[in-house]
Amino acid sequence: MFLAKAGADFIKIGIGGGSICITREQKGIGRGQASAVIEVAAARDEYFKETGIYVPICSDGGIVYDYHITLALAMGADFVMLGRYFARFDESPTPRLMVNGSYVKEYWGEGSNRARNWQRYDLGGDKKMAFEEGVDSYVPYAGSLKDNVNLSLSKVKHTMCNCGALTIEELQEKAKITLVSSTSIVEGGYHDVMLHNSDQHN
Repeated sequence: MFLAKAGADFIKIGIGGGSICITREQKGIGRGQASAVIEVAAARDEYFKETGIYVPICSDGGIVYDYHITLALAMGADFVMLGRYFARFDESPTPRLMVNGSYVKEYWGEGSNRARNWQRYDLGGDKKMAFEEGVDSYVPYAGSLKDNVNLSLSKVKHTMCNCGALTIEELQEKAKITLVSSTSIVEGGYHDVMLHNSDQHN
């Protein structure tokens, strides 16, 4: 509400949810990304009813799989931050490397020593970072951006279709978010079968 009243064009939600972020470990602040998005979305909607001013919200952190994008939108986000997602592609500005037999791309946090973004993370004074809030890492290489973005968009659209939604606003109205057990998560993938090795059959 403070940021909205101060005239923010949009509000970014998420402390420590990113794959390269260790702010929660270092500072003990932040909370679950889903809870944060749901509560800020409710505050955004309340502010809109009171003032007629709609302040979009961005879910920043926690997007690993394509369906996480749809979940964030369903929980109320207007758009999402996709640092890890884009870091994997040919178009990201890092070399493709071979590490332990697999192709990877480099990816590091703004709060890491490598980035040295003290302007964003330090409280002033010595113009340096007192401690790291991000790590220096690798992400699995995923090829070209064009093919992957089209696939991701297709998955988002298909999930929206399953919910009977043609727009993001409709998705936010119709989608039902529910807790599931660990057994249900296992059940959601393939189980109790042996997969074919397609290479053996070509």
